[in-house]
Formats: sequence, structure tokens, C-alpha cells
Amino acid sequence: MASNPASVQRNGTALVFSGVLDRTAVTTLWPSLSSLEGVRQLDLTAVTRVDSAGLALLAELAARLRGQGSAPDIVGSPAGFNELSAAYRLAPTLDFHALSAAS
Repeated sequence: MASNPASVQRNGTALVFSGVLDRTAVTTLWPSLSSLEGVRQLDLTAVTRVDSAGLALLAELAARLRGQGSAPDIVGSPAGFNELSAAYRLAPTLDFHALSAAS
């Protein structure tokens, strides 16, 4: 099965992801995500599917943004996102330690 190659672009205060966020994409995209200054949103509307590695990438980015004092706005819900978030007991903000984590 062919998959869409993943990409990420900065659009104002948003990181806009597209394609499939899987293990291969994480390895490819990670180096381009070193600077998060001013990011307030993770836009997943063009992401077709996410696996556990992709979710880990998003959770790490969200944690780094929270560490900089900004709770990121998560936009979009690609295939696999809700199921994996619930399985890993992540809050809607992709926070492992939130009291409102899925139960």
C-alpha cells in the first residue's frame, strides 16, 4: 500500500503536518522541528494517518511547547489519533500527566 510522504511547514504560529505520520516520517521530520519559538498550534487536518511513533512525536512537541509556557492547540484528528491517544491515556492536549487523560 502506497502512503503519502509526510511533511511539515510553518504557517504563522502553526506547524502544519500532512501525509502519514509514522515511524519513517518521524525520522525524516524530527531534524526540521528543532525550533518551536512562537508555535501555538499543531495542525493535523492534512494528516491521513498516525501511528504510535507519530503520536509520540506530537506528544513530545506538545510537551516542549507547554515547557515554553504555551499549551498548543491541536487541530484535526487523523485516522489512528483518537484510538492511540486513548490507549496511551493522553489528554486532548497530548499530555501524559493531565488529570483529564482518557480513561
